[in-house]
Amino acid sequence: MIRFKVRKMLHASSGPMLLSVEEEVSEGEFVALYGPSGAGKTTLLRMIAGLTAPDEGTVSAGAECWYDSRSRVNLATRRRELGFVFQDYALFPHMTVRGNLEYAAGSRDRSAVADELLGMTDLRELADRFPGALSGGQQQRVALARALVRKPKLLLLDEPLSALDRAARVKLQDELLELHARFRMTVIMVSHDVAEICRLAGRVLSLEAGAVVHRGVPSDLFAASSGGAFTIEGEISALVKTGAGGILVSVVAGANIVRVEVTEKEGSDLRVGKRVAVTSELLNSRIVKL
Repeated sequence: MIRFKVRKMLHASSGPMLLSVEEEVSEGEFVALYGPSGAGKTTLLRMIAGLTAPDEGTVSAGAECWYDSRSRVNLATRRRELGFVFQDYALFPHMTVRGNLEYAAGSRDRSAVADELLGMTDLRELADRFPGALSGGQQQRVALARALVRKPKLLLLDEPLSALDRAARVKLQDELLELHARFRMTVIMVSHDVAEICRLAGRVLSLEAGAVVHRGVPSDLFAASSGGAFTIEGEISALVKTGAGGILVSVVAGANIVRVEVTEKEGSDLRVGKRVAVTSELLNSRIVKL
């Protein structure tokens, strides 16, 4: 369980803003932080990581206190059992892919974990290359693998896929889901992409002006907060014919399942496992083939 109750005065573009958030994140949960730029999402991640000190409050992981302003406890980032993936990758340019992982591992007894992660993130053939010789998607895989090499309790992601093209984003989303399931870690991710949040996260916290204004299941939250209009991407998990001559299509997007009824003609070329987008506008939903 990750618990944080933090307050910090920020200087936003519109003037002074108080960032004040109190939340609990269960072990193994995947939570997304959503909201406009300047709402305090990245600063909140940095306070949890120990990269920015709150003005007051507490941060804890299970029974371990990471930060307590009253007791003057402020555990250094390197002593907090977490991994952090930045949007700009932050790789060591003078180290190979394997070198980046082994340096992060800090000891030889984690070399087996590094090898496992190289395999899971499709990086084995690139292990001896330097970051400058890699594509953006490949560099992001290295950053993700490096963050996980110590098997942290908590993984913090700050818009890790925003600079990638759609194909690379989808592939990295698949790998994130696989890694989350494999390591059973707790994840808190900042993202502006509604489809990405719906696919990856089981819960979303929507921030505005330094405060959580909405929280809940992504598909429900975005449908309610956007007047019923949202789009998510996922894979078809089931096709069931209905008594009315239609087909009920179940689409899995991360921890969420969205169901849409289509006509037999509309569903004639749909298959289980096919990637589709579900677009909802008010009371009407439709399947868009990708």
